[in-house]
Amino acid sequence: MTTIPGMSSHCCLWIALIFLSASVATAHNLDHVDIPKLRMSRPEFLRDPASTAQASVSKDFATFFYNQTLDHFNYRPESYTAFNQRYVVNSKYWGGAESGAPIFAFLGAEAPIDGDIGNAGFLTDNAPQFRALLVYIEHRFYGESIPYGMTFAKALGDANNRGYFSSAQALADYAEILTYLKQKLKAEHSPIIVFGGSYGGMLASWFRLKYPHVALGALASSAPILYFDDIVPQDAYFSVVAKSFLESSSSCHQTIRQSWEEIDRAASEPHGLTKLTKTFKTCSPLKSSSELKKYLRTLYAQVVQYNDPSAQPLKLMCDAINGASPRNGLLRKIFAGLVAINGNLTCYVNSPTSATLAQTLLGWSWQTCSEMVIPMGITRNTMFPPKPFNLNSFSNACKRVFRVAPRPHWITTYFGGHDIKLILWRFASNIIFSNGLQDPYSSGGVLKNISSTIVAIHTAKGSHTLDILGAKKSDPDWLVEQRKTEVEIMKMWLATYYVDLRTFKN
Repeated sequence: MTTIPGMSSHCCLWIALIFLSASVATAHNLDHVDIPKLRMSRPEFLRDPASTAQASVSKDFATFFYNQTLDHFNYRPESYTAFNQRYVVNSKYWGGAESGAPIFAFLGAEAPIDGDIGNAGFLTDNAPQFRALLVYIEHRFYGESIPYGMTFAKALGDANNRGYFSSAQALADYAEILTYLKQKLKAEHSPIIVFGGSYGGMLASWFRLKYPHVALGALASSAPILYFDDIVPQDAYFSVVAKSFLESSSSCHQTIRQSWEEIDRAASEPHGLTKLTKTFKTCSPLKSSSELKKYLRTLYAQVVQYNDPSAQPLKLMCDAINGASPRNGLLRKIFAGLVAINGNLTCYVNSPTSATLAQTLLGWSWQTCSEMVIPMGITRNTMFPPKPFNLNSFSNACKRVFRVAPRPHWITTYFGGHDIKLILWRFASNIIFSNGLQDPYSSGGVLKNISSTIVAIHTAKGSHTLDILGAKKSDPDWLVEQRKTEVEIMKMWLATYYVDLRTFKN
């Protein structure tokens, strides 16, 4: 559904962290790892203004705030502190509590919930046929759901406060709100299906495993739940990126491969960084060649990760690189690809970050430096120079910034991941893991059926969280079929539930 941790100004975890507060004031960056963004929202250059849903301002959506418990897992006096957690409800299509009509709950991830309401069109597209109530819950510490009524920077800068900022607390939030809603609506027998994309997809699958008494099932879109604790090779992600560029255009792939050395060579010349700044029209003067290379790495990753069939940014970029005049030189060809997908801008490379994106970058940096440690690096790759993940370097950077060390084994300890087929076969059910194989994060996803009710649905040309976006007339047949299959599976879950309900009520 969603870098896990971090990103550049275009979204990668190694963005320079702004000063959080006096307790975290530091000039150090998390520059020791490249972990592309993990949100389901598309980068600016891939958004289609004509199809962007304005759900957040629709009269069908009502906003509420729940008096949420600060700490679900402790009983100290401060644990009972409450904060306002935002959730949004659309009851337009709901068949009502008396009929036991279902509830579709979208679990917010590392961003304000507003964008997800517009992006996750799969829910509103299918709510009418299911007669479903739609609920969107904002993740704690994002958007308007910040404890103590603090600003985001102040909350994250408080070493004690940010200790409540975790996936386990977030899942408990969702469980408490959904249980409250069913009681409020007298909808005891309305089954809940949870949805999420990217990090939110991970949350959806984990919610079904941790709270099976609350959620009947989960649709986890593009959820790389296996990209932890060395379950998959660290270079799996960037291997998919390189493979996609090679399959799109071998000459484009080769140009990019050769550009890294050329960037370093150009930077080493007299006034080299000044010349590179001018060549790439950067938004601020380059301080090193690594700054430019970091930006381009992130950009290439995004182009593949969000290579949607309508926008086709990968083809657009490679066509521009291949079509640029050889007389302009190698780096001018790279710049042509950058312009092709961004359009004519005043400047490129590390442009100013919006307030919403800055919140995501900072919040996700904390989540990564605490529990969401994805060991992603580049080893032997056909397109990128080596940049292996080093846990010690990453841990030291996190300690400098947040004064805590990451817990790289906690996710698999708390949620599982190792021997997943053997484990989930024995106790789990009703989870759809959907992926598009062009999404580099699919390399950390569940791609094979585990049982008859834990199913993996993937498409060869699909991209990150594509299936839970709103349907468009231009959607290819394979995407239409993927969504149709997901709907049929959910119908089976509900049919079985209603039979069981009648059986156990008698």
